[in-house]
Amino acid sequence: MRQLGARRRGRPPAVDAGFSGGNEVELLRGGDALFPRMHEAIAAAHREVWLATYIFHDDATSLALADALRAADRRGVRVRVVVDGFGSGASLAALRERFADSGVAFAVFRPMDRWWRWLQPGQLRRLHQKLCVVDGEIAFVGGINVIDDRNDLHHGASELPRLDFAVAVRGAVVAPVAASVRAIWSRAWLGRDFDDALLDYVPLRRRMSLWLAQLWRGPQRLPEPGPSLAPVMAAFVLRDNLRRRRTIEHAYAHAIRNAQQTVDLICPYFYPGQRIRHALQGAARRGVRVRLLLQGKLDYRIAGWAAEALYADLLGHGVEIYEYTPAFLHAKVAVVDGHWATVGSSNIDPLSLLVNLEANVVVWDRPFAARLAQEVETALAVSARVSEHGGRGLRALLHRAVVAWFAYVFLRVAGAAGRY
Repeated sequence: MRQLGARRRGRPPAVDAGFSGGNEVELLRGGDALFPRMHEAIAAAHREVWLATYIFHDDATSLALADALRAADRRGVRVRVVVDGFGSGASLAALRERFADSGVAFAVFRPMDRWWRWLQPGQLRRLHQKLCVVDGEIAFVGGINVIDDRNDLHHGASELPRLDFAVAVRGAVVAPVAASVRAIWSRAWLGRDFDDALLDYVPLRRRMSLWLAQLWRGPQRLPEPGPSLAPVMAAFVLRDNLRRRRTIEHAYAHAIRNAQQTVDLICPYFYPGQRIRHALQGAARRGVRVRLLLQGKLDYRIAGWAAEALYADLLGHGVEIYEYTPAFLHAKVAVVDGHWATVGSSNIDPLSLLVNLEANVVVWDRPFAARLAQEVETALAVSARVSEHGGRGLRALLHRAVVAWFAYVFLRVAGAAGRY
């Protein structure tokens, strides 16, 4: 049994979840790196562009991407866009106007445009993925919304860009990304048609025929693996409210439990459940260097307050905690033992791990992990280390109890099942 366990530790985590070789994975830091690559891919599109995002803003950077999608549509490319009704609520009118005279099929996931929407079940479950797939050949996955990195919806303009990452991927891993974004667009598009049918009394049969016409697409050709593709092993890990409720949580926990040397994790909203918290503590006790980089410049004070409730316990087990202060932190990445890495949209909190629709790419490749590790070191060098935290008295216990109670109530309201 011990020999079997040793062999299993040498295998990529979650192999059964869809790891494939022959992929090309490029790390992109911030919108300054991501958006030019997206523009380049969209400008070269021949067949289709699918895009899903939580925030699609109406600033200059965002509207430039909208115009690139319109230009692709004018060339005859099928363009499908889906945004979250809450995250993009403030810019929906501008986006609809931008796409009004085009063939871009623009859908809204769980719209919040009428007061009674708030009363519908499941409205806390949002589309938090950031995905774009072009011609089934290149995909972009990560944590970067369609908004200028120096623009914050709640705090305005900032001098420095927020810290965030995405990846551009080619190879077999693109297929599940494409299937995911098509599914979420179709779900939002069908929901829109059902709502319009109820409000406008248009026959449902006609609405269904229009939806099926929009949804139809020809057979997709996947790129043939060739010598230009680096032999990178990667997996697309999806979190939904169906069969994949805890896939991202399990991927993190598995990698941390099997860590032998280092665990570096960057996350803006950090309130892990028992599985990940115990994995981090256990790794630190085994002598693994565990470093967490969390928010120092808070965009939501309650998020920082929740993370701080765990500081004393984590520090007591030997976990190193740093706070990023130069700008807002939005990155959700991790590197384990110099060969396992992940980049995506999922925070380590109950909202992301148990409620929202999330998507990460997990990469099993030393050169890619080394590239991401360099970015981690750069960020840590300008961050403040938390050396002590007055969190062992009655006040600290009350702090943790209140945060845990709020998390429990939120999960019950959101309809999340199981222990956290």
